[in-house]
Amino acid sequence: MSAEDRREQLTEVARELFAERGYAASSMEEIAERAGVSKPVVYEHFAAKDAIYKVIVDREVRGLVDRIKAALEPGHPRRTISRAVDAFLEYIEDEQAGFKILVRDSPVGTGDGSRSLPSVLDEIARAVELLLRRELRDRGFSVKMAPILARSLVGMIALPGQWWLDAGRLQRKYVADQIVNLAWNGLGGLRNEPD
Repeated sequence: MSAEDRREQLTEVARELFAERGYAASSMEEIAERAGVSKPVVYEHFAAKDAIYKVIVDREVRGLVDRIKAALEPGHPRRTISRAVDAFLEYIEDEQAGFKILVRDSPVGTGDGSRSLPSVLDEIARAVELLLRRELRDRGFSVKMAPILARSLVGMIALPGQWWLDAGRLQRKYVADQIVNLAWNGLGGLRNEPD
């Protein structure tokens, strides 16, 4: 196996292990065992467990942010919100292992800039904020609202998304429709059967 292929194999094995057991409960020994290699082989590619964790989290963040950004095309605001909600939930559905890693706490005390769910959500919120600034300006509203609204929308998707992944009983479209229903109509205008 080439060095690049081995690194990719180790990354995938660690991704599954971290999703299954969490960062703290996983070890370099287990990564080596599951990959069918010796522990020194793992250390040839990753100096420490937090190094492999950081690679995995960076990939997951990039994948999620790319999906959200692709959905944030200007247009009718309700359709834009609906596409963004669906893109986030689609990531959760398609990349369950990756999302489980993102919603767990990052390694304590690593000091290496490892990404946690709040930092991931903030990155996504900044992308949403840019879109909202344009939309608010075009509609005559204050752009000062954009950071608050963006983070509200992202939080409105992330926590139900985590619950939905764990509960696993509802269709993605139903969950997305309810989030958009609340985001678009507010509690005062909530509809029993959202459009």
